[in-house]
Amino acid sequence: MITDRMDRGRRAYADIMTVPAPEDTSPTARHLLDFVFAEVWQRPGLTRRERRFVTLPCVAAADAEAPMRDHIYAALNSGDLGIDEMREAVLHFAVYAGWPKASRFNMVVDEQWDRIHRERGVPVPPAPPLLPLTTPSDPEARLSVGEQSFKDVNCLPYAPQRDNPFQGAGILNFVFGEMWLRPNLGMKERRLITVACVAFQDSPYPILSHVYAALKSRDLSFEELDEVALHFAVHYGWPKGSHLNQVIAEQKERVTNEWAAEGGAAQ
Repeated sequence: MITDRMDRGRRAYADIMTVPAPEDTSPTARHLLDFVFAEVWQRPGLTRRERRFVTLPCVAAADAEAPMRDHIYAALNSGDLGIDEMREAVLHFAVYAGWPKASRFNMVVDEQWDRIHRERGVPVPPAPPLLPLTTPSDPEARLSVGEQSFKDVNCLPYAPQRDNPFQGAGILNFVFGEMWLRPNLGMKERRLITVACVAFQDSPYPILSHVYAALKSRDLSFEELDEVALHFAVHYGWPKGSHLNQVIAEQKERVTNEWAAEGGAAQ
């Protein structure tokens, strides 16, 4: 039975990571294969591609070079993420986890993209041009768009005040006036990255607000977000995973009550 699980884990690792499984027989490596890869990555509820959007923020935030390098390579080499999606994920990560960590994340993306093309014996294609942006250039228009985007993304009837630099120039002008509206990632992918990022931070309101919005918007179902908690726990740690799981349970009850009051169907 143990041998069967290990064999299944080795096959799953090779499929997910696009390289052979490690030969290490330590308890950590053994259970990485027979639990994380043979079981967690194979579970229903999230696709393999969707699990990449939870895994990548975790390894990028953990300051662990090898796992970050390996998961970036696997996501790109498998074709689960295209390079434009990966680079957009880095930008989204930068906002919710910080620019210094995102800078390293971005460098490793470039390194692994180069590696893949060297291995395939083909040149790296040129990046698409940044301009023109799809969001307004006029400052007033950007703030107006940001206010509506803030309401839509957060499922709230109000937006922050403009005249505070953090709220106006940062939150409304850039985060919601541009980043959440950029192409190359859909709303569900952005929700997955965001929930992972706020789950490994220690700030109480962002985790509550983004779990709530992911559920209230129905961009993530109850079952999908439960699966996010498990996947996050094995890649960033059980204590923070346990806290995320608790917040999810609380927000599921909250949105269920709100839907009932609104006369809408629950999950």
